[in-house]
Amino acid sequence: MATKLTVLSNGSLRVEGEDIQLVDAQGNAYGLGGRERISICRCGLSAQKPFCDGSHKGHFEHPAVAFDLPAPKPVV
Repeated sequence: MATKLTVLSNGSLRVEGEDIQLVDAQGNAYGLGGRERISICRCGLSAQKPFCDGSHKGHFEHPAVAFDLPAPKPVV
């Protein structure tokens, strides 16, 4: 199964896959305990950042609707 990221309306970023690797800014891996699905905080309210703990409920609104990005600017 390919890794899939889902932006949830009014909530987290769900990551699903068979071999998820999440690393910090220094490249150290988070221990995910073999999970094949994790949720990443988008609101900044979680006490367990970068993971979602549900703190966003009632405090974060963002309707997740897909759109196309414009083409990247040419590298000069």
